[in-house]
Amino acid sequence: MRDSGEVDVPPSSLANDADRTAEDRDRSSEAHDAAAEARDVRSQTRDARANRRERRGGGVDADAAADRAGASRDRTSSAGDRRHSEDDRHAAAADRARAQVERASSGLDALTGAHRRAPGLAVLEREMVKARRMSQPFVLAFLDVDRLKTINDGQGHAAGDQVLVDLVAAVRGVLREYDLIIRWGGDEFLCGLASLSLDAAADRFADTEKVLAAKHVTFSVGLAELRSDDTLQALIARADAAMYERRSRCRADG
Repeated sequence: MRDSGEVDVPPSSLANDADRTAEDRDRSSEAHDAAAEARDVRSQTRDARANRRERRGGGVDADAAADRAGASRDRTSSAGDRRHSEDDRHAAAADRARAQVERASSGLDALTGAHRRAPGLAVLEREMVKARRMSQPFVLAFLDVDRLKTINDGQGHAAGDQVLVDLVAAVRGVLREYDLIIRWGGDEFLCGLASLSLDAAADRFADTEKVLAAKHVTFSVGLAELRSDDTLQALIARADAAMYERRSRCRADG
């Protein structure tokens, strides 16, 4: 969010820079590994050639000695490449840790990039005040991932984390850049949509469902439109109730 509280922004540029640096280091590490493997192959080839020359010559051979010297240099260089690769991997891990710290300090959830609960709710309350002041509609969505516990239990928490990442990425891709996304709890999210009707907001989340269908990720969503007398807690409670009502209806129909 900008200082005015009117525009939602992606994770901090410092965190993004650290992630990009980590990716560059990963590529450098892979290049060093590939160079080391090539040098290993070349040293083996030179040793084998030296062995053949020595067998043919019945002893020390100048060309064989040159091959052995070259093989030794290759092995030394290969060891250096692997040290560089290891250094790059350690540095990339440090860069990623720094990116997580940057995101946490900027009020963003390190896993998904959504706003963390406390700072996100402060932004949401400002958005509600702004909507009332400008007499504009405002819709709050309450999202809950379906069967996340089953995924965690059956496929592991890494798979469950990926579901959360995929959900937020899909929501962010369908909503507008300035729409607010908050991680409310483990698998629950709030989305604040200014200047949209309930029907228009519902269409956005229907599009999100289509995006996630290919990944076999589903979620339940409840929508509540801001009323003149709504408190923050009341608006969240109505969106939450709408989500449970929709989930119950879907299960009954299914």
